[in-house]
Amino acid sequence: MHILMYRWRAYNYKDIEQTFLALGHTVDNIEQKLGSYDVSPEFERVIEEKIRQNTYDFVFTVNYFAVISNVCMRCGVKYVCWTCDNPLISMYHESVFYPCNYIFTFDQTNYLEFKAMGVEHIWYLPLAVDTNRIDAILAQAPHKNKYAGDISFVGSLYERNSYDKLKPQLPEYLQGYFDAVMEAQINISGANIIESMLTADVLEELEHYFTLEKSPGSFSDLGLIFQTTVLGFKIAAVERRRALIELCKNHRVHVYSNSDVSDLLRIQYCGSVDYWSEMPQVFHASKINLNFTIPNIKSGIPLRIWDVLGSGGFLLTNFQAELPYYFVEREDLVCFDSIEDMHKKADYYLSHEKERREIARNGYRKVRQHDYRDRIETILRTIEEGE
Repeated sequence: MHILMYRWRAYNYKDIEQTFLALGHTVDNIEQKLGSYDVSPEFERVIEEKIRQNTYDFVFTVNYFAVISNVCMRCGVKYVCWTCDNPLISMYHESVFYPCNYIFTFDQTNYLEFKAMGVEHIWYLPLAVDTNRIDAILAQAPHKNKYAGDISFVGSLYERNSYDKLKPQLPEYLQGYFDAVMEAQINISGANIIESMLTADVLEELEHYFTLEKSPGSFSDLGLIFQTTVLGFKIAAVERRRALIELCKNHRVHVYSNSDVSDLLRIQYCGSVDYWSEMPQVFHASKINLNFTIPNIKSGIPLRIWDVLGSGGFLLTNFQAELPYYFVEREDLVCFDSIEDMHKKADYYLSHEKERREIARNGYRKVRQHDYRDRIETILRTIEEGE
């Protein structure tokens, strides 16, 4: 097959591209700047010209772009995407119903939602990891102990979030309500309550202070936008900071991030790390790796979990509803249901090395069964059967 792949900032596009090539397909790339996920005339011109000058079996992207679906529909070419974020505001667009689409989503809740809307060409497909690539990186690592540590966290602390900018404009009762909603969400593991708490009355009041901007063709609403782009990131900021502060009271915690951690005095700030060459070394060398799934991901397993386990790292994570589909808790990884529980389990596994190492080995063996080759073959088989 001849595939046109739009590259953007998704971490896993290289693994996907390499898998296409390993399976004998050819891949052309396009790296045009995208002004909007929904409407971008210059981008549309470039990609449509590329499609019409060549013969492609399909266009592929990581995550869904309404603007690309529109172009593919006009050109009569299949559009295939595989999501790694949820919810994707761009999916709440009339283009999602086009017959040219083949949408694969890593979050089963997302799949069920769009299936119930009447979207026919959508399938549930969890993410994956290339353990062979990671094994090669670890084998060639020049400084085996450079990233060694007790507890490590790799990721954003979301200190620059839109809720902090909006909050001073809100009346005190709305501030208190949203603070209570976020506090409740932080203390509930494995479920998302934000959507149900944004009632019609609350949203009607919020309209006076928050402007909803969306493109023609979009059917996203205030509740979706606010819970995702505002409250979701603020909750992640609060939860991650609290957890790191709590762990730092008794443990040496390394943070690899672009975020400002100047107020976290006991943190061992290590700067950011390259996803491809350095991050697997962090996961492999750390005794405990932390994962905090942003509440926007309702049930799916984020890429970070696959990456940690694929690096042979021990994972301490919040619970996600889909984890039991693929992993056994306390055999392949360990889940926490609160910051206090996380602290207790970090204490325990730091002092039980044999048990910790065995869990990490089990997790690694388990994710080897979920590689990109299997996932891409599933995508290609589904497309063929859908013709």
